[in-house]
Amino acid sequence: MKKQLLVLLIAVFIGLGANAQTKPSETNVLVLIYSQNGGTYKMAKSIAEGIQEYPNTKATLKRVPSINTKEKLNADVEKLPIATIEELVNYDGIAFGSPVHFANISADMNYFFSQSIPLWTSRALEGKPATVFMSAGSGAGKEAAILSFWNILASHGMVIVPTGIMGTATLDKTVPQGNTPFGATSLAGSTGTRPSQSELNLAKEQGKALARVASGLRNTENIKSAKTTSAETKSDINKTLKDNNIVLPEAPKPVGNYVPFTISDHKVYINQVALKDGKILNPGKVGATVTDDQAKEATYQTMLNVIAVLKEACGGDLNKVKQCVQLTGYFNTTPEYTQHAALMNSASNLAALVFGEKGKHARATIGAASLPINSAVEIQAIFEIE
Repeated sequence: MKKQLLVLLIAVFIGLGANAQTKPSETNVLVLIYSQNGGTYKMAKSIAEGIQEYPNTKATLKRVPSINTKEKLNADVEKLPIATIEELVNYDGIAFGSPVHFANISADMNYFFSQSIPLWTSRALEGKPATVFMSAGSGAGKEAAILSFWNILASHGMVIVPTGIMGTATLDKTVPQGNTPFGATSLAGSTGTRPSQSELNLAKEQGKALARVASGLRNTENIKSAKTTSAETKSDINKTLKDNNIVLPEAPKPVGNYVPFTISDHKVYINQVALKDGKILNPGKVGATVTDDQAKEATYQTMLNVIAVLKEACGGDLNKVKQCVQLTGYFNTTPEYTQHAALMNSASNLAALVFGEKGKHARATIGAASLPINSAVEIQAIFEIE
């Protein structure tokens, strides 16, 4: 009896171990919208429903911030959490929803993407699946609007998931519908309840299709990782830089009685400003003469300078970096400015892209009344090397 019990326990533990090893990780899909009156929001809920019907997939529904902060939004829309451009990299797939404005996407969604230059230059969204759905009062220009959105996604190298003829089998042909082969739309100004049930059904199918693609791509990457040996997983920073089209500048030279870096107990200490080609990039005060986008560009350049100096400290071999320990960003801002952390994300994202897990770091962001040579940003960095 004891022997049988022992065999049973061993079988249970083996089964639990096998399940733990084969259980797939959750696929995370973002549904990101701009909606004022709630039509696009209703479509988004059906998109999210379709996403979550796909096995082991989670949908997160958020909105982009309104350009006009005093704009009156639908009560349900206003409750949605606001997304940041930097967080797009954290999802396995994204469904974008917007009303049709003059055969184009809304100005609010367009402005949101105008902040994506650091993601574009670092190719952070490349390969991520995306789909587009919209809501149009008259229906005019809906297909042109979706295609204009596709131009943005294609520029980021995203994998576009269209609707094709899905959902047409259950389409109610007795009333006008907003279906297109590119993505679900709603004829918001048409008769009857809008979005119609047919429009919601198509949105649900579209969400499910996106989840299937996102899950498949994610699982493919997981399989590749599982088959890769430890020798193969050792990253080569030079290859990472080349694959992401990151060209390091020449390390800036000191202009005073100091050195570009010091090394103590395997720690490298570096301070850099937004110097590019011998001149400060986007000089001035953030919140006054320098826009957020210009400040992010300057932050990205400053971090490139940091990495260039770090390469010198490593004797030309960035593979000697063991860890990015700490980044501290100083920003030349007006007294009332509060978005320092969003600016610093440009540096943090670059560190994570170049060094992978070794690029994860502690961080501080500080506002300053002024900075040397009128730079909008200065970064202090600490790295551990071999």
